[in-house]
Amino acid sequence: MTVRVGVVGHVEWVQFAVVDRVPAAGEIVHARETFFAPAGGGAVAAVQLVRLAGSAVFLTAIGSDAAAGEVARTLREGLGVEVHAGTREEPQRRTFTFLDGAGERTITVLGERIVPLRSDPLPWESLAELDAIYLTAGDPGAVRAARAARVLVATPRAMDALAASGVRLDVLVRSATDPGERYEPGMLDPAPRWVVSTRGALGGSWSGETEGAWEATALPGPAVDAYGCGDSFAAALAYGLGAGLELPAAIELGARCGAACLCGRGPYGAQLTLA
Repeated sequence: MTVRVGVVGHVEWVQFAVVDRVPAAGEIVHARETFFAPAGGGAVAAVQLVRLAGSAVFLTAIGSDAAAGEVARTLREGLGVEVHAGTREEPQRRTFTFLDGAGERTITVLGERIVPLRSDPLPWESLAELDAIYLTAGDPGAVRAARAARVLVATPRAMDALAASGVRLDVLVRSATDPGERYEPGMLDPAPRWVVSTRGALGGSWSGETEGAWEATALPGPAVDAYGCGDSFAAALAYGLGAGLELPAAIELGARCGAACLCGRGPYGAQLTLA
C-alpha cells in the first residue's frame, strides 16, 4: 500500500554541540562533537515521513543566503525529501542546540521563523492528492490548502494561522509539558476531532470524539538525545492515520518513532524506518 504524505512547515539550519552538560552562566564548556543539519519541526517530520512512506513532499520557505542553499540541498540530496521552497530576501533562520549527557536538548533560536505562504509559487493544488499532511507553520491560506489532504495533523505552534483559517483539524498534537504548545477548548473553531497530548516518559492521552491514554513505549536502546522526538511522533501519527489506522494504533506507531529517535544522535540518527 502506498501512503502519500507531506509536510507544510518550517526548516532551520541547526548547529549541534554535544556536551557533558549545558554551561552555567559565565562558564565555558568544551563540545565533544559538533555538526550541522537542516532541522526544526517541519524538516524532522518530513524526513521521518520519507523513512515511513518512502517519499514525502515538503512545502516550506527558506532564506536567500548560503545556509538556505545548504538546507535545501541536504534535505533533497542527503535525506531524500521532495522540497518545494519559497524564498525570502533574508538570512536563513538558524538555531544553536546543546545535546547534553542527560539526553536533553537545549535550543537557542537565531532569527525569525520563515513560514510558507499561500502566495508562494508552490504546488499547493497537489496537496489534495495526499493521504496525510503534518503542518508546523504557514499562513491561513497555507492551512486551507493543506486541509485538502484526507488527514490533517498540526502543532499548536502554528496556532495563529490555524485559528484564522477556520478549518477543522483531524488531530492537534501537542506536548502537555511545553508552555509553547498550550491548547484550551475554544482556541480553535471548529474544534479538532482529537487533541493528542504527549508526556514523554509518562506516555500521553487524547480527547475529542473519543478519549484514551497510552503508556510510553520501551526504548529500543540507550537514550542519546531528545532532539526531534516530538515531531517524529507527530509525523508518524499523521502517517498512520493516512494509512487507515485507527487513532490508538496511529498513536502507537508515533510512540515507537519518538522512542527510536531518542536513541540516536540528533534528529536523524535513529528514526524508525518501516522497511
